[in-house]
Amino acid sequence: MSRPAAILFDLDGTLLDTAPDLGAALNRVLRAEQRPLVSASDYTPIASHGSAGLLRFAYGEAEFEQRKDELRHKFLSFYSEAIAEQTQLFAGVSELLAQLQQQQIPVAIVTNKPTALTVQLLPSFPELAAIEVVVCGDTLAVAKPSPQPLLHATQVLQVVADDCWYVGDAERDIQAGRAAGMRTIVANYGYISAIETPTAWGADSFIETPLELLDLLT
Repeated sequence: MSRPAAILFDLDGTLLDTAPDLGAALNRVLRAEQRPLVSASDYTPIASHGSAGLLRFAYGEAEFEQRKDELRHKFLSFYSEAIAEQTQLFAGVSELLAQLQQQQIPVAIVTNKPTALTVQLLPSFPELAAIEVVVCGDTLAVAKPSPQPLLHATQVLQVVADDCWYVGDAERDIQAGRAAGMRTIVANYGYISAIETPTAWGADSFIETPLELLDLLT
């Protein structure tokens, strides 16, 4: 791969390990209804699918569809109350971002997380709060897997999309990156369930740790 004009990152499951706090919010919803709780081994692989994916898993498709507005409201309220209690940067992310800054490679975040939650979360992590270009799930009228949020980020960065990389841990990340004409990289260390097949997503590369991204620059 040639040196990128910019590198764009997904947030949950790529830069931040948010699963513990997302899972805690899910279990608060379940506990309030005296339902069985979900273990970390079950909720972590689906954490990238956000509130809808987690609630759909816990309640089943039919009940989730019937109650989704109510359940999502409860979930997001609980999550907002404790959004950075257990969340951490994945090991190596801080060093990775420092290296990219040293090499003068611009970075941006493109996430499907709502703006209100993203703005609340990022200040807890100075390395991420310093990233000036952040596109959220409701910044535009569409979210990933549409390529539009990624293209919007490149416009703000004033770079050509074809010269950029996108790093994410979900199939929709790779779909969006490919549709935007970017090089796509799967963060294999992220939230990928056993029933998913990342090798079938059509990505250009795979990394097992954040710092492995630097190897692709050499």
